[in-house]
Amino acid sequence: MKYLFDTTAYSHLLKGHVIVANVLKNAETIFLPNVVIAELRYGFMLGTKQEENERLLTRFIANKKIHVLLPDNATTDYFINIAIFARKKGIQLSTHDIWIAALTEQWNVTLITFDYDFKHLDYKDIKLQLES
Repeated sequence: MKYLFDTTAYSHLLKGHVIVANVLKNAETIFLPNVVIAELRYGFMLGTKQEENERLLTRFIANKKIHVLLPDNATTDYFINIAIFARKKGIQLSTHDIWIAALTEQWNVTLITFDYDFKHLDYKDIKLQLES
């Protein structure tokens, strides 16, 4: 199986969350959007363990199962459709979350997240695995 980790999934993995660790262990591929890397690194810079967190992230990205995703022109179409859908439904999503959802749909993978903002999205082909 192929999955996409958002920021909360990565953070829970570092905290030793067993289900997320099992997803990583059993996955064929884990996609990590560049926007997630930006969110993580922003958090690192605000924290007290920046160097340690950077090392852990670098090691995680070096894992052969991990593939960093960059949005492309096709991603923008997914982004627009999801943003319009959410707005019409009155769902508040951050711009970062829309990019994450767009990449999830574009690559037809399951999003691993603890962010319940996604639960309300219920957008056609986006498959969620909300962990607790």
